Amino acid sequence: MNTARQPIGVFDSGIGGLTVVKALAEELPGESIVYFGDTARVPYGTKSKTTIVKFSLENVEFLLRHGVKCIVIACNTASSWALPTLRKYFKVPIVGVIRPGALAAVRQTRSRRVGVIGTNATINSQAYETAIHRIDPRIKVFSQSCPLFVPLVEEGWLHGAISREIAEKYLAPLKKQRIDTLILGCTHYPLLAETIRQVLGPGVALVDSAQQTAAEVRGLLTGIEALAHERLHPRYRFFVTDEPTQFNRIGSQFLGRVLGPVERVNGQTH
Repeated sequence: MNTARQPIGVFDSGIGGLTVVKALAEELPGESIVYFGDTARVPYGTKSKTTIVKFSLENVEFLLRHGVKCIVIACNTASSWALPTLRKYFKVPIVGVIRPGALAAVRQTRSRRVGVIGTNATINSQAYETAIHRIDPRIKVFSQSCPLFVPLVEEGWLHGAISREIAEKYLAPLKKQRIDTLILGCTHYPLLAETIRQVLGPGVALVDSAQQTAAEVRGLLTGIEALAHERLHPRYRFFVTDEPTQFNRIGSQFLGRVLGPVERVNGQTH
């Protein structure tokens, strides 16, 4: 089989990874994509490392059955905890979202004061701090977990008093630290960007790792000579473990266009 024609596999705990799919579609318009959202078991951010690794292994196995040529972990939590294990077990190239996000933040910051928001698991892993300090050890990193942001986005509550109030509470410690750059360390968070900007003000740059991740995938596929020609007609397939209707409704906001059919797979057998 011609590797260039094989799809890119993307997985996330739920809907948020569609922000990465959107960036991939813009950066690599000829690529077909198979997306797997583990919506029955979302969120991953409150679960143990062992559970996150187990779920991630199952997700990769599912995508490999669809003949993918590389895999993007669109979930920050899974990228934080499962990436080394996945690379050990599978030959397929695997890209996470942590390193690209860290790289974008290092390029962006002027004051060398960077904030990171994410799920409990991502923040506890200190994956962003580690990645940033590998690039520039002089940068001060301030982290804050925001566990209620994911359910807010999954419910479609992106604006209004409730999301604003929760954002105010979570972001207050980071405002005190006078950060000039904030990493949105969860793929759901870009949909709350407007609310986050209102709270932090125009002086803080927001970093969404999706675009940097897409650029990394381009480099990877070019290196292994597996880049799809732009004249190919790409196909997008979406699989979830629960509630395809809800996924389809909110997912179109993430992707910026209609998703089309969303297929449900059994969480026990995927």
